[in-house]
Amino acid sequence: MAQLSTKVKQYAASNGIAEVDFMKDILLQDDGQGPYIKEWNLAIAKPTDAQLADVEAAANIVEANAQVVSARKAAYGSMEAQMEFITENGLEAWQAKVAEIKAANPKQ
Repeated sequence: MAQLSTKVKQYAASNGIAEVDFMKDILLQDDGQGPYIKEWNLAIAKPTDAQLADVEAAANIVEANAQVVSARKAAYGSMEAQMEFITENGLEAWQAKVAEIKAANPKQ
């Protein structure tokens, strides 16, 4: 289940708003009963629960792909380590390693 912030971003994007500022545009809160939208300051209508449910699948993919990107970054290593690998093994060897990392960590 996607986080409320991710679902809100997906809802906004599907309504033509690419950037959401969670300090100014939308305030989320959780009083122990689960997260909810406390304040809505966008030029589009505040989403209903049904509208947020409609973007759940897309939000799940966004979150899953963010985890994949994080895993890939860890596997790639630092920029210094990457440059050292290329210097010692060549660009083609690095490209093969990147392909292996991507195959082991596929996006949805």
